[in-house]
Amino acid sequence: MNSHCVGESDGLTFCLASPVDYDDVMAISQDIYSGNDYLPHRYHSWMTEPGRVVIIARRDGKLVALESGLVVDGGETVIVEGLRVCPNERGRGLAGVIQKFVDGYIKKVYPNVKTKRLTRDDPGPEKLRKFTLLARRAILSLLGNSEDFNSFVSGLKEKLDPSDGSNSSRPLLPIKDFDALKALLLDSDLSSRLQLPGGAIIQDWEPLKLMESNLHILARRNLTWFVDGSCGKPLFMSLHTPPYPIPFNGGSLRFNIDLYGTDTSLAKKALIAHLDSAKSEIQGIVVVHIYMQKAIWEDLKQFCVGHDTVKQFYWDYWEQLLLEREL
Repeated sequence: MNSHCVGESDGLTFCLASPVDYDDVMAISQDIYSGNDYLPHRYHSWMTEPGRVVIIARRDGKLVALESGLVVDGGETVIVEGLRVCPNERGRGLAGVIQKFVDGYIKKVYPNVKTKRLTRDDPGPEKLRKFTLLARRAILSLLGNSEDFNSFVSGLKEKLDPSDGSNSSRPLLPIKDFDALKALLLDSDLSSRLQLPGGAIIQDWEPLKLMESNLHILARRNLTWFVDGSCGKPLFMSLHTPPYPIPFNGGSLRFNIDLYGTDTSLAKKALIAHLDSAKSEIQGIVVVHIYMQKAIWEDLKQFCVGHDTVKQFYWDYWEQLLLEREL
């Protein structure tokens, strides 16, 4: 075994991934997430991220699988991400083999880890039986060209109804100061007030519990935050991940917006605020995924319809599931 290899099992050699494995990883990833794959953009930053382990599996020298784990919650939880298997190896149980190996490796390197957490859009009944379902979030997806988003946002602004709900006049304010963000996220009743999914903040499918040790992970993500700022106990909060390139349609941008709270009027204002703030960062084809409580999905969908070129994309309705189990 070479210096990066950490074990063998079931005819596979498991190694810590390195930057030189990038092309091999991309070769098994071409049809992942219907072209919405984040890993081509995230891979190299994963190589140096504190608390992250990225394991690859090779069979006879050929890379056939990958999974990653990020240790969070002060060392007590691992978030598993990035699972993928070479197309001609799928359906043979290889995913289960690398998952089992990664679980064991994480436990050996981080012995305090007690919990495994992940997000999925369609985990299937077998995985649901093995995990506790903590939360579901609705997803609204839009597709358009960057030059059309100005008119799309202008149209949304025209649709805003000042009489739409008792909170429609409440301002949304950006949060740029880390101490202010810390005070907001560590507020003891924020989770119940905003009905946070499983008591967590999920950004780019990465679920983090609200605890001080996780705030530095959020700070590394370069997120843009907005909060209902008319009182000390906000009813709405939102964030977006900087747009990043994905393989979809030969090369596109993916833009994730996470909405927290159930007030439809504030959700509409937050959507506009995030699209407005990212205008200078988007170009070409843009895929926007908006994550929210199911209760406001239909209103947000209707709010977004009617534009000539920016239209709903992906399934009509789909969900993000937050799952957890003991490790």
